[in-house]
Amino acid sequence: MELDIFKKHNLHILGNSAADKTMIFAHGYGSNQAAWRFITPAFADQYQLVLFDMVGCGDSDVRAFDPHHYTSLHQYADDLIEMCDELQLQQVHLIAHSVSSMIGTLATLKRPDLFSTLVFIGASPRYLDDDGYVGGFTQAQVANIVLEMGQHYIDWLNGFASNAVNAPDQPELADEFKSSLAQMRPGTSIAIAQKIFASDHRQDVAQLKLPVLIIQPLVDMVVPPQVGEYLHEAIPGSRLYWISTPGHFPHLSNPNEIIKAITQHLEEGGFRIAAANALKLSN
Repeated sequence: MELDIFKKHNLHILGNSAADKTMIFAHGYGSNQAAWRFITPAFADQYQLVLFDMVGCGDSDVRAFDPHHYTSLHQYADDLIEMCDELQLQQVHLIAHSVSSMIGTLATLKRPDLFSTLVFIGASPRYLDDDGYVGGFTQAQVANIVLEMGQHYIDWLNGFASNAVNAPDQPELADEFKSSLAQMRPGTSIAIAQKIFASDHRQDVAQLKLPVLIIQPLVDMVVPPQVGEYLHEAIPGSRLYWISTPGHFPHLSNPNEIIKAITQHLEEGGFRIAAANALKLSN
């Protein structure tokens, strides 16, 4: 069944349609494109902005999610490539939260012509602990999470949303994430979570050659700080930006700091490194 790509991804084009620069905003698990509403106004004058909902999340077409098709993050990377091709985009700046950072990584490796710079917020190449690697979760913890999701989904999402957002002074943000998770079909939510927990993209991130900004909260129950340090060491030429605001959603709880980090990366780091890479390739 062929689905309209705009309906499939609830795709929206905002900002300056005449701009020669484009930013794509990719949300994380259980969230949706509304999570970027505090960030996008800062770039709307200078950039064309592309926002979408990951298949299975938000207002994406429910018919699009097939667990037999979405067996890994590679299929979501193909979706991202499909959107870029449909919109005839190249050399875009990808702003990715959480799991979308690895989706963006895979898309970049498949089609390096599509992206110019990458920004990772709360990114992790592997969520499970491993020998010499701290991912934040043990296999037993993941098994318990999946079991709780299957047996008591609403109770699970209430606790997970509050702990993940970790903004007690802004309870509306946790309520928003709860609503977004509740909008997902429980079977879809569990299936996507299992794929994320099973993923391991440590070898993939080491192959990135674009300017990458890693924004890492000091306190994040989903992605511990050791993961941010790992990414910084694994990705050549990457920049690590620590943010003291706790929680996995700093683009909601402290958007001004995120805007500052992205702007600094694009103006002072990303473009300069991109230009140097282009010069190197031309020689």
